[in-house]
Amino acid sequence: MTFKKKIFYWAIALAAAYFLLSYHVIFFGKRPRLLKKSNLTLNYTFFSIQSKPNKKIMAIDDLREDGIADLLVEEGKMSEEERDLYLEQYGGDTEDFY
Repeated sequence: MTFKKKIFYWAIALAAAYFLLSYHVIFFGKRPRLLKKSNLTLNYTFFSIQSKPNKKIMAIDDLREDGIADLLVEEGKMSEEERDLYLEQYGGDTEDFY
């Protein structure tokens, strides 16, 4: 394998790793949505909301802090009022999430 090919493959591998560290891939059934992470981590990189109640989803600090509530509202899985109630319940100021 030539040096240029090795560099190319390493660049692809590093870009994929950076993507996995930077985004949550949230599955709404079979359809994925991306949610930017607030810091580089592998926590909840792949997450399915199928058959999970909103309360359990909102109880996950990493997802809640990264804006899962707004994504649930966009997808019609949660109302804006319900979002505000959960954010207040878990100690988040609703102003921070807009």
